[in-house]
Amino acid sequence: MAFTSPDAKDLRSPARYLWWLVRSQRGRVVAGAAISVVWMAGLTVPPYLLSRAVDDGLRAHDTGALLGWTGALLAVGAVNAAAAIARHRTMTRVRMNAMFRTVRATVRQAAGLGDALRRHTDAGEVATIAMNDVYIVANTLTVTGPGVGSVVGYVVVAVLLLSISPLLAAVVLAGVPLVAATVGPLQRRLQHVGTGYRQQQGELTGLLVDVVSGLRVLGGLGGKDVYAERYRRRSGELRDQGYRVGAVTSWVGALATGLPALFLALVTWLGARMAAEGSLAIGDLVAVYGYTAMLVVPVSFFIEAGNDIARGLVAARRVTSFLSLEPRHQDGAHPEPAPGEPAVLHDPASGVAVAPGTLTALAAARPGDSAAVLDRLARFAPSGATWGGTPLQAVPLSRVRARILLADNDAVLFGTTLREAVAGRGTGGRPDAGGDGKAAAVRGEGDTGQDAELLAAIRTAVAEDVVAALPGGLDAPLTARAGNLSGGQRQRLRMARAVYAAPEVLLAVEPTSAVDALTEAAMADRLRAARAGLTTVVATTSPLVLEQADTVLHLVDGQVAAAGPHHDLLHTAPAYRALVARDTGAPETAAP
Repeated sequence: MAFTSPDAKDLRSPARYLWWLVRSQRGRVVAGAAISVVWMAGLTVPPYLLSRAVDDGLRAHDTGALLGWTGALLAVGAVNAAAAIARHRTMTRVRMNAMFRTVRATVRQAAGLGDALRRHTDAGEVATIAMNDVYIVANTLTVTGPGVGSVVGYVVVAVLLLSISPLLAAVVLAGVPLVAATVGPLQRRLQHVGTGYRQQQGELTGLLVDVVSGLRVLGGLGGKDVYAERYRRRSGELRDQGYRVGAVTSWVGALATGLPALFLALVTWLGARMAAEGSLAIGDLVAVYGYTAMLVVPVSFFIEAGNDIARGLVAARRVTSFLSLEPRHQDGAHPEPAPGEPAVLHDPASGVAVAPGTLTALAAARPGDSAAVLDRLARFAPSGATWGGTPLQAVPLSRVRARILLADNDAVLFGTTLREAVAGRGTGGRPDAGGDGKAAAVRGEGDTGQDAELLAAIRTAVAEDVVAALPGGLDAPLTARAGNLSGGQRQRLRMARAVYAAPEVLLAVEPTSAVDALTEAAMADRLRAARAGLTTVVATTSPLVLEQADTVLHLVDGQVAAAGPHHDLLHTAPAYRALVARDTGAPETAAP
């Protein structure tokens, strides 16, 4: 089943979003409403059959009539049971469909926001939407089934009571809306306190995620107790807010059960007085009691539906707020095609020009300068960069992402197996490298399977020891963010993942900063061999990596100050020589 994402017009308000969920499965919603109508209307039939059995069978001492009406009562009960099962199954599908649509839209939005996700929201908010709001929003759609059926059942009962006693019909017609309206202020109060509770819940979840992800650092700095106290205080505030939400919810629940019971007692008392006065037959009294007892069901649904809608609007507001966030990078109104063949990447702001099929290194005293250049060349920052003469901002983002890969040290390794961590999205999920097809060699063309390709990428990143050290090899589990690995091991796995993806252009930020010199030299040598014929740009000041580059671009204040092979720059550019020699006291000026 295809799940489409909501349009912008469906995100303008929580109610519009809920209506979109209804429209997205019209057939199933209509079927659920129809079955609910049959079920609710069917509940009005047994009181009538019971009254006929009393008047025509018991009072008249007619055994045949008694058996006939009893048999009809049994048959109607079986039909009602089947309708109840069908209603429940259909409404479960409606809720699950709504839940999956919201989850799918949320995941797509999180992926589409990319690096802008952290700027707009935090992990706690996303986690709360996924664990809490999705379920509440989906549960709101229950009103489309039992809610519609309750309205029909209410009307049917009113008509039947009108045929027995206009007074009782008037009481029912006036009493049920009054009962439902009594809970209205409480539901508005619930929506208000629920909004505050939901906001605090997202903030606290975000704080918990931050504490857990930085637990090692906090412990080393002695800040664990400080954050624990802050979390304890915030969780206490959330608990108090939860008590307020629970108090309102308990009143709604109590009234949902108590008011229909009081209403039933009132109508039964009136009917009993009329029967005692002789204006109402005994069978009709039984029917009145049955009809009124049946009204407990729709009245309860009315109140519960109001509660669900109030909570659903709160949850839908958080969902629509998240789905309305705009990504930082979007295609322009007039896109231009990407170069058909590998082409020069040029960043006018810095003067960096990367020739295709070469290994280029960017060396800068300030690492942020070289990282900023790579951000612009990967279209992660607005710029005037060009690709084969075409403005990079005009190329469709999907083509840029398919052919240019930026690998940095902040890339997340998810809690999964080692195999999946390196393979990215798994078999068949790796994007095609494009270009002239040379990437097929990097992917291990001629090898017997994916494992050979994975191991080749792992070897390029000098991460064979990681596979050997973990029980299970490629199938070894990784904890969240690969917390069971060291910093150097995580860095090498990130490089293995980038090499395995085999992009036409690979941009790497300090790919060897967390490894020892021996491993660094091996990584640089193997990376050059594995990426032969493909475009690779590395931001680094390590001599072991720089000497492997075809061209080194020395950046001073974000501008290219010198360019050439590593060994040539050592003789012609004093500032470059001072930089790579780790002589921080030397002035950073371009060589004459």
